[in-house]
Amino acid sequence: MTITLLITDDHPIVRDGLRGIFTGDHGFEVVGEAATGDEAVALAERLRPDVVLMDLRMPGSGGVAAITELARLRNPARVLVLTTYDTDSDVLPAIEAGATGYLLKDAPRDELFRAVRATARGEAVLSPAVASRIMGQLRAPAREPLSQREIEVLALVARGSSNKEAAKKLFISEATVKTHLLHAYAKLGVKDRAAAVAVAFERGLLGG
Repeated sequence: MTITLLITDDHPIVRDGLRGIFTGDHGFEVVGEAATGDEAVALAERLRPDVVLMDLRMPGSGGVAAITELARLRNPARVLVLTTYDTDSDVLPAIEAGATGYLLKDAPRDELFRAVRATARGEAVLSPAVASRIMGQLRAPAREPLSQREIEVLALVARGSSNKEAAKKLFISEATVKTHLLHAYAKLGVKDRAAAVAVAFERGLLGG
């Protein structure tokens, strides 16, 4: 069975390279290419590929937003993240959003082929570097719990509030909001708002 692919990456050279790799194998067919997360969602809805190869950091809406939207639309495509990043703030939100696999761009050709085939079957795929990072997190000692105020700030951020808007709603200063967020990042082991919200939902801190 031929596996159909949609390649998503903001670098044309990367897209060309991936297309060349898969075009040379009869088991795969590249049906489209996208340079942004929004393009990936639109093409995945129109082309219905088996697997979307998804870069994470792109101009405009990035990979995590696209994965989230595909899940919301109940698009049947499986998503294999293919990126140069294996940091916690990238891995967890992508997996939380619904990515089936996560592979680094320096993976050998054979490993890439195996990962795409496994992703098409719905099997979880994690590069060794990513798997060890996640296992390290699971084995890490329990972090200090978030305060009620930190949870309130994160809940507003999850609903799309800016720091300024959150400050106004909680009757505190914008600087205080930033401080609460920084404390929350440290306790959750993340580096940005998206990852903090994802992990907070994962741990049931924001009501699921």
